[in-house]
Amino acid sequence: MVTSEAEPFAKVGGLGEAVSSLAAELSRQGNDVRIFLPRYYSIDVSKERLKRFPSPLGIPLGAREEWTGLYEGTLPDSKVPVYFLEHEGYYGRDGVYGPRGGEGYADNVARFVLLCRGAFQLCRMLDWIPDIIHGHDWPAALCPVYLKTLENHTEFSQTAAVLTLHNAGYQGVYHKDNMTAIGLSWEHFYSSGFEYYDQINLLQAGIKNADSLTTVSPGYAREIQTPEKGEGLGGLLRERANVFTGILNGIDYSVWNPETDPFLPWHFSEKNPADKQKLKIRLKEEIFLTANQDKPLIGMVSRLVDQKGFGVLLDYGRGGLGDICRELDVQMVILGTGNAAYEQELARLAWKRPNLKVILQFNTQLAHLIEAGSDFFLMPSIFEPCGLTQMYSLRYGAIPIVSNTGGLADTVENYNERTGKGTGIVIDTVSPENIYNAVKRAADLYADDRKAIQSMRAQGMAKRFSWTQSAQRYMEVYARAMEIRRG
Repeated sequence: MVTSEAEPFAKVGGLGEAVSSLAAELSRQGNDVRIFLPRYYSIDVSKERLKRFPSPLGIPLGAREEWTGLYEGTLPDSKVPVYFLEHEGYYGRDGVYGPRGGEGYADNVARFVLLCRGAFQLCRMLDWIPDIIHGHDWPAALCPVYLKTLENHTEFSQTAAVLTLHNAGYQGVYHKDNMTAIGLSWEHFYSSGFEYYDQINLLQAGIKNADSLTTVSPGYAREIQTPEKGEGLGGLLRERANVFTGILNGIDYSVWNPETDPFLPWHFSEKNPADKQKLKIRLKEEIFLTANQDKPLIGMVSRLVDQKGFGVLLDYGRGGLGDICRELDVQMVILGTGNAAYEQELARLAWKRPNLKVILQFNTQLAHLIEAGSDFFLMPSIFEPCGLTQMYSLRYGAIPIVSNTGGLADTVENYNERTGKGTGIVIDTVSPENIYNAVKRAADLYADDRKAIQSMRAQGMAKRFSWTQSAQRYMEVYARAMEIRRG
C-alpha cells in the first residue's frame, strides 16, 4: 500500500481510514501487507514508537538522487508493518498536501515522486518483491506508471499495479515542467497519459497504466464514468471499464460501536435503545442547547466544503439552513472545519438562531457523542465517493438524511411509509428547497409517527458494512491484476 495518508498516523479524510482498515483486514485474512507513507513532521517518532533504519535510502529524483531516512512502525491492533519515508525538505512542514486552509504545496509533484520511487527502493532494501503495489489516489498514481516504464524489466516485472480512486475530484494537475522531477522523457508526456490540456495529470496517468482500478463504492464507479460526474476522466474510465470495480468501503465496528464506545458515558443497542435518549440530553447540555424540549436533533460532522453540500445549504435562496432553523421545529448541531467563508456564515447563523449550535473544530469525542445523541444525521453531499459518516449514523441510530449519490445511495434506503421499509430519508437532487423538504419530512415523522422513527432506527442499526467482504472483493481484483500483468 503506497499512500499519502494512513490512520492514525496521518489523516485528512476518509482515505487514511480506508487504507489502514483494508490493510489490517487483508492481513487478518493471511496476506503479507505493508504500508508506505511519508513521515510528516506531525508524526511523533517517540509517541508512535518508530524504529529508525540504520542506513539511509537513496531515491532517484529527476537527474539527481535524494538520500532519505526511513522508520518502521506497526499499524495498531494488527501485524501490518508501516514504513515512513523521512525527508526534512519535503515532509518537514505543516499539513499533508498544503498548509491548513491554504493551497497545495508548489512542490507536491516532487514530494510524491519521492514517495512513489521510494516504494520500489524500499522493497529492494527489504529484499521483498510484492505481488501487488496498491496505490491510493493521485499522490500514489505514479506507481503504476513507473511499474510500466522504469521498472518494467527489473525484479518487479511480475508485480501488478492496482490504483484506487478515493475521490476523482483531486487529480494532481500541475505544470508540465514537472516532467523533469518525474524522471521520464517527454515522449512519456503523451504515451504514458500525463498530457492534460498542456499540463500533467498524475491521476490520469495512473488510470491509464494500472493493471486494475477500483473506487470506493459501486455507485461512484458508475457516476464517474459519465461526462457529468467524471471530472474530465469519464471517457478514460469508460475505456478501462473492464478492469474498473466499485468496492464499498467498510467501517471498523470495534471503534464505531454504541454498545462499547469508550467516548460515551452510557451505551445502547438496537435491542436496548433506552440510553440513546440520555445521550441526547447529555449532548444538548454539552453544546448548550435547550435540553428540556422534545424536538428532533439533527447532527452534522463534516468538512465545511462545497462537496459536502455547504455551498447549497448556505445558499440565500428559499430553503437553506437559515429557513430550516427559523421555520422548522428542530434543533441542529454542526461540527467541523473547512472553507473560511462557510465557517464565518455558520457562526453568524448560530449567533442568530438559538436552535443551531456550530463547533468549528476537530473533536473526536464530540463527534462520537453527536452520532449517539442525534435523532437524524444530515449529509447533503453534491457527490460522495463512499462516505463513512452515514454508516456510523446507521449504527448509532441517527437516521441519515442523505443525497442520492455515490456511496450514500449504496448504503441508505429511502423510507417507504406504505411498506415500512427503509433506513433513512433520501434527497433526490440537492437544492436548498429539497434539503428543506427532506428535513421537514424528518421533523414531521418525528412529531406524528414515532413508530416509523423506531422502525427506521432499528433497521439502520441492524445494518453492517464490514471490511471482511470488501477485502475479499479486493483479493479478486488483485488476482485479476496479476493475471493481466503476467499475461
